[in-house]
Amino acid sequence: MGFEEMWSKIGSIMATIMFMYAMFEKFFPPHLRMHVQKYTHKLASFLSPYIQITFPEFAGERLKRSEAFTAIQTYLSATSSLSAKRLKAEVVKDSQTQVVLSMDDSEEVSDEFKGVKVWWLSNKTTLKTQSFSFYPASDEKRYYILSFHKRYRDLIAHSYIPHVLEEGKAIKIKNRQLKLYTNNCSTGWYGWNRAKWSNVTFEHPARFETLAMEPNKKEEIINDLTKFKKGKEYYAKIGKAWKRGYLLYGPPGTGKSTMIAAMANFLYYDVYDLELTSVKDNTQLRTLLIETSSKSILVIEDIDCSLDLTGKRRNKRNGKGNQDNDESNKDPVKNAEEEDNKDSKVTLSGLLNCIDGIWSACAGERIIVFTTNFVDKLDPALIRSGRMDKHIELSYCCFEAFKVLATNYLDIDDHHHHHLFSIVERLLGEVNVTPADVAEKIMPKSNSDDSEICLKNLIEFLESAKKKEEEEDEEESRLKEEKEREHGELKNNGVKENGFIH
Repeated sequence: MGFEEMWSKIGSIMATIMFMYAMFEKFFPPHLRMHVQKYTHKLASFLSPYIQITFPEFAGERLKRSEAFTAIQTYLSATSSLSAKRLKAEVVKDSQTQVVLSMDDSEEVSDEFKGVKVWWLSNKTTLKTQSFSFYPASDEKRYYILSFHKRYRDLIAHSYIPHVLEEGKAIKIKNRQLKLYTNNCSTGWYGWNRAKWSNVTFEHPARFETLAMEPNKKEEIINDLTKFKKGKEYYAKIGKAWKRGYLLYGPPGTGKSTMIAAMANFLYYDVYDLELTSVKDNTQLRTLLIETSSKSILVIEDIDCSLDLTGKRRNKRNGKGNQDNDESNKDPVKNAEEEDNKDSKVTLSGLLNCIDGIWSACAGERIIVFTTNFVDKLDPALIRSGRMDKHIELSYCCFEAFKVLATNYLDIDDHHHHHLFSIVERLLGEVNVTPADVAEKIMPKSNSDDSEICLKNLIEFLESAKKKEEEEDEEESRLKEEKEREHGELKNNGVKENGFIH
C-alpha cells in the first residue's frame, strides 16, 4: 500500500465519521442523543486511565467570577505558565505588577506535585444564544481542565487542588496594591455609591530593615508577627479568634506610626485607620468593624486622646457618692440634651467588646494596634493581655538606632567616622532625644553637605540639648530648694506663735 493510498483511505474514513456525526446531530431526537453521548463518555472513561476536572470562570446564576478560577490563574501565571509558548497579557487592577502574563486559550502546561505529573489546559467555549437576561451572559466561557492519572485521585483532590488554591491566593495577596482606609462620617453612610470606609493606595516605604530601634527588639517583633501570620491552625486549635493586639507607647517622635507602616509592609496587610471621634455610638463601631477585611491592621492612634475612655470606671469607683448626689440635682431633661449633643457616645465597654468580644472574630487574621504617648492614662482593662497582647515601648534614640539612621540617611557606618561616632554614642547616653530629631539633624540639606558635616550638626544639636537639660535640672533644683526653705520658715513661724519655743 502506497503512501498516497493510505492517506486516501484515512480521508475517506474521516469523511464518513463526519457525515455520520452530522446525521446523528440532525435526525436523532435530543433524548436519544443524550443517552448515546452518556454511554460514549462512559466507554471513553473506561478505556482511558486519566481523569479530568473542569474549573469554569463563572459560576452561579448571576455569573459571578469563580474564586477557584482566579486562584488557579494566578498560580499558573507565577509557576507553570513560564513554560508556555503562547501567553496573553492582561492589565490587573490594584496590583503591584501592571501587566500579568497568563496562558493563552488552548494552551497546555504541565505541573508536578510530590512526584506526580499533572496537566493544565486553558480553553474556552463560545455561546450562540439570542435569549435576553437581566444579567447578560458573556459570549465566551473560559475554563481550566486539570488532567491526571486516576491512581492519584485522592492526592490531587485532597492535597494538590487545596495547595494550588492556597498558593494562588497567597500570590495574589502578595502582588496586590495595599490600601489605607479611613472611616467616613456616619452622615455619609447612606445613599448611592456611599461607603463606610474610604481608601487610598498605601505607599509608605517603611520596612523593618530601615526602622531605627534596637536589633534585638526588632527581631523579637518580626518573630512575633511571623508566628501570628502562620498561626491559623494554632488559633483554631486553642479556640481563640485569629487576632493579636499591639500597644505602641512612647514619647512623640519615637516612630510609632512608622512601626505600623513597617508591620503592614512586612505582613502585606491593609491598614484601617479608625477615627473614634467620628463614630456616633457602639452600634456604628460594630458596623465599621464588620466592613473591614481579613489580613488587615486596625489602628487607633493616640487612644488616650481619641475619646474619654481612660478614667470613667475609676472615677465612678472613687467618687460614687458625690457623683450620685450631683447627678440627682441636675435636670433630667438637661442631662438628656447634653448626651444627645455629644459628638461620640462610644463607651469603653463598647470598644472592649469590639476588640475582644464576640465581634472581634468577624474578619479573622487581623492585627489591632493602639498607640499612645501616655500609657499610664489608659484604663488597665483596655490594655490587659488578650486585648493588647504585646506592649512595645518606643523610647528615645539609642546608639544602635542611630547607626541604622546613619546607614539609611548617609550610607555610612562607624568605620568611616569612628571618632565622631564615639562622640555621638557618649552624648546619646547623656541626653534624651527622639529618633525623629536625630534623623532631621543628619539629613543632608544641600548637595554640599557630606556625611562629616551632617554628623557634626548632630553633635552640635546633642551638646545644645544636653546643656539645656542641665540648665532645666539646675532651675528645678533651685525651685525645689526655695520651696523647701519657704516651707521650713512657715513651719518655724507656726511653732513660735503656739509658744513652743523655750
